[in-house]
Amino acid sequence: MTLPILYSLRNCPFAMRARIAVYKSQYKVILRDIVLSNKPKEMLEASPKGTVPVLVLTCEAKNELTVIDESYDIMLWLLLQSDPNNLLHDHIDNALPEMQRLIAKFDQEFKTKLEQYKCAKRYQEDSLLARREACMPYLADLEQRLSDQDFFISSQESWADIAILPFIRQFARVERQWYLQAPYPKVRQWLNRYLQSKMFSKVMTKHPLWLDNPQAIYLGDE
Repeated sequence: MTLPILYSLRNCPFAMRARIAVYKSQYKVILRDIVLSNKPKEMLEASPKGTVPVLVLTCEAKNELTVIDESYDIMLWLLLQSDPNNLLHDHIDNALPEMQRLIAKFDQEFKTKLEQYKCAKRYQEDSLLARREACMPYLADLEQRLSDQDFFISSQESWADIAILPFIRQFARVERQWYLQAPYPKVRQWLNRYLQSKMFSKVMTKHPLWLDNPQAIYLGDE
């Protein structure tokens, strides 16, 4: 069997959540770390848009190549293959549509506002406070969700938690001192649980760049 190949960039939030899904699914892949300033031709041939993550699946029996190059689709594909922790909540009615709605809200709305917030801080813009306030309703929603349970969808970890995690990590780093005093204690507790976990340490391990060291590196099947 040919293992899937995952092209990844260590600190990219989209690549990060793809690696988290690999870890959580325990679906073994070959990990190829890259930098965007030197993209492998193999990755560009598979996915000409040139962004990470990219998951390349090879079916030798049919001599077919399948490419998945959106993190949302990669996560869902992996969890549909293997979901030992039931992150898709197949035992709860309407849980999957609720996860999809929440993830889409953060992908399509929050991520843009987060980027504007980060830029305002980086360039010391006068709009910093307004940019931060634009993000706050999303954090307030998560805080409310965590008021009666440990995770966003239920008392059990879900796909939504691991999909949103990299964005909340980024938000927490923009104005660290403000974040530590912000009215989101449940969100802080939720985030800290992940940041201090074996899982996070594993998926954030720094590996040699694949173009510099083509030796196979594996992730998943823990």
